[in-house]
Amino acid sequence: MNQTDESYAQTACIYPVILAVPKEVRSLKGRNKVMGLSRHARRALDISAVKSHVRPGSPLKDANGVPIPFEGNYWSLTHKPAFVGGVVAPIPIGIDLEEIKAVSAAMFRKIASEREWSLCSSNSCVDFFRYWTAKEAVLKAAGIGMKGLSACRIQRIADETHVTVDYKGRLFSIEHFQFHGHIAAVVDNGCRVEWTLD
Repeated sequence: MNQTDESYAQTACIYPVILAVPKEVRSLKGRNKVMGLSRHARRALDISAVKSHVRPGSPLKDANGVPIPFEGNYWSLTHKPAFVGGVVAPIPIGIDLEEIKAVSAAMFRKIASEREWSLCSSNSCVDFFRYWTAKEAVLKAAGIGMKGLSACRIQRIADETHVTVDYKGRLFSIEHFQFHGHIAAVVDNGCRVEWTLD
């Protein structure tokens, strides 16, 4: 975190919002479904903006698909078939969510090193998705995407809801939130977090 981020984090709260996907969107197929999920995630973003006292706008992405800050505010979206999420903050931000389900041993090896897995006691599917969502949230905040996964390392597990991730020497604090068989992660960088689940 730079000095501006640190001073913001001392007093700030961020408001990640998770919304259930309506049946009519879940029933869509292909590109129509992706567009429906994206529109619904924008609703989550608008709610986060209002909670953050930011005027909702029409945030854009650059040619690489990286969100462009609007009026000095950063933003991030995530969507899965059953839930979507969005968050706005005046510092670089990232959010991710995943359904907790069984994964192969090969996926465990792909997402984290033996040293990283030694930080947790169970190496369960919940742990896998804590690591996965934490790293993806960091890569979104860094504006990189999944191509930067190999440079992302879990450094510390503070408790059931907080981990620290190192991305190329920069430390990111992550808060997790579990709900209805899913887990979400947001880059909190020392800010208080108030989750909204609707």
